[in-house]
Amino acid sequence: LLQVPPRKTFASAREETEQVIIGALENLFENTKVNPKDIGILVVNSSMFNPTPSLSAMVVNTFKLRSNVRSFNLGGMGCSAGVIAIDLAKDLLHVHKNTYALVVSTENITYNIYAGDNKSMMVSNCLFRVGGAAILLSNKPRDRRRSKYELVHTVRTHTGSDDKSFRCVQQGDDESGKTGVSLSKDITDVAGRTVKKNIATLGPLILPLSEKLLFFVTFMGKKLFKDKIKHYYVPDFKLAIDHFCIHAGGRAVIDVLEKNLGLAPIDVEASRSTLHRFGNTSSSSIWYELAYIEAKG
Repeated sequence: LLQVPPRKTFASAREETEQVIIGALENLFENTKVNPKDIGILVVNSSMFNPTPSLSAMVVNTFKLRSNVRSFNLGGMGCSAGVIAIDLAKDLLHVHKNTYALVVSTENITYNIYAGDNKSMMVSNCLFRVGGAAILLSNKPRDRRRSKYELVHTVRTHTGSDDKSFRCVQQGDDESGKTGVSLSKDITDVAGRTVKKNIATLGPLILPLSEKLLFFVTFMGKKLFKDKIKHYYVPDFKLAIDHFCIHAGGRAVIDVLEKNLGLAPIDVEASRSTLHRFGNTSSSSIWYELAYIEAKG
């Protein structure tokens, strides 16, 4: 985009993606002092840009990972793929003992810049930006003391069987045959409903007993007295969660989730600041937010 006309080529997109991934991984290996040959599991996710050889193969080639590395390349899974990649790595670490898992989340829109005049497809040009993050996970007992965090729970809720959810973000051609990604007006409603479902699954795992009881009482009351009780009790998740990294999908998405979860402005500050400074970096945005929270102490 910095050139006129824009250099919207496959080669430029590959070059840009390699800069992001290799830069993130060089930083990671330098900070952790881990030898690339010790990596046993590799998961790379990029929704829109998926060249052949794959981005995961590019990582293996660049850093000369060992031949028995378990390598996965996730495509077309949108902004949620960063958490999906962590979930996959976690499952694999349960099976393969005493190893490292490397997760790389990125997105590249250079090759998918929309050049038409359909407004719903123009939005992605304004909102999305190139970004990336690399995360190292370990199940080695000796790494417990030096690890930043312990991964306790991952919860996945798939609403793709619902047509509104399935079609709210869709790649396709416009009326003149120009390819782009269409963002529907249903996206905020879909995001709100999906997160509510996800939180309902997560709640019993992390909430204190008092909040679980209040929710159960109102749930049963709504079943018995539908006319008198209008809404379910929304548990106070701040009793169990200190920090929230809500995907920086857009201002309206953050607004909906702030309202639905009963959060204060400070709880979504990391999301708003990430969106303001970096735009929507798709699946890597939550890691930008975590870095913001860490920087704020």
